[in-house]
Amino acid sequence: MRVGLAVVIAIAAVTIWVTNSFLTDRFTQNTRNRAELRLALYSGNLQSELRRNAIVPQLLAKDPALISALTSGDFSLSTARLISFVEEIGAASLMLLDSDGRTVAATDRTKIGANYRGNEFFISALRSNLTVFSSERSESNAHKFTYARRLDFQGQVIGVIAVEADLQKFERAWAGISDVVFVTDSQGTIILTTEPRWRGLSEEAALMRQPAQGAIERAIQATSDWTQVPADAYIRGEGVMREDARIPFRGWRMTSFTGYNSVREKVNAVLALEIMVFAVLLALAFYALNRKSLLRMALFQRESADLRALNLRLQSEIAERERMQESLAVAEQSLAQESKLAALGEMSAAVSHELNQPLAAMKTYLAGARLLLRRNRPEEALSSFQRIDDLIERMGSITKQLKSYARKGGDVFNPVEMTDALNSALSMMEPQLRQGHVRIGRILPDVPVRVMGDRVRIEQVIINLLRNALDATKGEPDPEIEILLAAGETATLTVRDNGPGIENLDDLFEPFFTTKQPGDGVGLGLAISSGIVSDLGGRLTARNGTIRGAVFEVQLPILTEEIEAAE
Repeated sequence: MRVGLAVVIAIAAVTIWVTNSFLTDRFTQNTRNRAELRLALYSGNLQSELRRNAIVPQLLAKDPALISALTSGDFSLSTARLISFVEEIGAASLMLLDSDGRTVAATDRTKIGANYRGNEFFISALRSNLTVFSSERSESNAHKFTYARRLDFQGQVIGVIAVEADLQKFERAWAGISDVVFVTDSQGTIILTTEPRWRGLSEEAALMRQPAQGAIERAIQATSDWTQVPADAYIRGEGVMREDARIPFRGWRMTSFTGYNSVREKVNAVLALEIMVFAVLLALAFYALNRKSLLRMALFQRESADLRALNLRLQSEIAERERMQESLAVAEQSLAQESKLAALGEMSAAVSHELNQPLAAMKTYLAGARLLLRRNRPEEALSSFQRIDDLIERMGSITKQLKSYARKGGDVFNPVEMTDALNSALSMMEPQLRQGHVRIGRILPDVPVRVMGDRVRIEQVIINLLRNALDATKGEPDPEIEILLAAGETATLTVRDNGPGIENLDDLFEPFFTTKQPGDGVGLGLAISSGIVSDLGGRLTARNGTIRGAVFEVQLPILTEEIEAAE
């Protein structure tokens, strides 16, 4: 049964392919022959119109009435005489010009008084004793075709008679056909066409000047008409055949583009009939196969019931895993906060020492102020109170930094000035750095370096790096930490110490990996910092220095004015 079905499908495909090829070639040739006949008819009509208008200036140049009007200067009857001629000739307009190029009579009364002294047809007519032809583009991008001849009287030029040929009537006549027709002059410029936007262009430029949707239509047409012969050109996304004819007039040529729609309609009608026959045969074959498939349906239904039960169990396991992942995310967030609070606890001891000094100084100033007040020296006592106020502000700034650092980071990102975040982190770590006698070297840019992120989390990363650098420099005779902030394609923060360096760089950012002694750390600082930097779209890397020490580098996407405006 399967072999027979395959044979029927193969025979159907071969039959349809042969039929399509044969009928496409035959109907295409018939369409091409009709296009050639139609083009010959159009070119003949155009040539006949040109010849008919060409003889008019020669006859009017000998008209006694027009010659008499030019010699006498009386043009009262000239316009009416030209109007009587234009109806018989069928031209667009007639104009009588004097020797200075001024229009003295015209079938279009709006042109009377206009001066054409600089126009091509007037200059060419004065230079020749024969009828001259000229083509000029008007303001509406249409071409004006003019025959002109000078009028002589007693050996002197007294004027010019101009006949404007009405060739636009051919464009109006071609507007009702489906083909695209155009006429080019000897320079290859389109002067008459059914496509108004093509006037004044070459054929290549006109075909390139397609609307934006033409490319999409062309792609759709190419996929739908897979049996169509190669097209000569594409117009509005449709493949067309090109026919060309020479007009025996000043090197003019006429070209037409005919679509393949009629060919496809005729071929598709025959193909539809063949496909219907083979479809009936395939329907009978499928009916036979369907009877056999019914026997297998019962087995498939039993197996599908087992699969549904398995699917339900799988969905339950997936839901349980999703709940575990959510719990893990909450645990990771809590762990990061606890790590930050642990660092805050370590800093609190140094901060308490930092606060004890202002408190002791405040006690001394208060005792001095009390003594000064007893001695009736209030002005000097006020200076002591001012010093106490300054110490209170310093203590407030230290506690403010700690409270800001202790809060959780937000999920909404905002522009963060990296220099401000670095200064804030250094301010919170200042007591510990001072106790360790660590020298801090800072290299900061003159321009602001901004990133999009959460300032609290960025400060947490910087504090973790400073804590690691502080721990690495313990035991060094001259501990030093160098901080470098640079702005380029990314915002890069580098923390370098002069400690012993890092032995195992591969496991450095793994959770619970630490090189510290038991009780000094759990190995979460760098893992949490790496996760924070990744969430902000950057990366945290570590390497050993050229001589000694460790180098940690934070790279974050820099925030430019264009990106901030888009945000």
